[in-house]
Amino acid sequence: MSAFFFQRINDHLQYLRKLEKTLKDEGDFQGAAHTDCKLGKWMYGDGRQEVQELGEQGVQIFDALFDKHQSFHDAGARALAAKLAGQSEAMSKEVTEMIRMSNVLIAGLTELDRLGQKK
Repeated sequence: MSAFFFQRINDHLQYLRKLEKTLKDEGDFQGAAHTDCKLGKWMYGDGRQEVQELGEQGVQIFDALFDKHQSFHDAGARALAAKLAGQSEAMSKEVTEMIRMSNVLIAGLTELDRLGQKK
């Protein structure tokens, strides 16, 4: 895996870890908007231009990540709200969705990396 896409995956995983710590009462991270995390800043910033070098397939994969990335953040916000409300079952449901979306994001970034290695 190239260092470039590894960094994007790492940015995402660091965000996920901080959120999980808060949900376990081991931190106080309250999340961020999907446009304000490191991955989001890249996606809404230089990401498109950088991915265009990978061709149409790369752009399609990249474009598909936007909804998934927002869904990840939305699930995280709902998990935090459920925790504050003392709704552990709802929190668990949202954590499951968050992890599902996380896996989709990592798979997409990994596929972009594969395309980059072919160039």
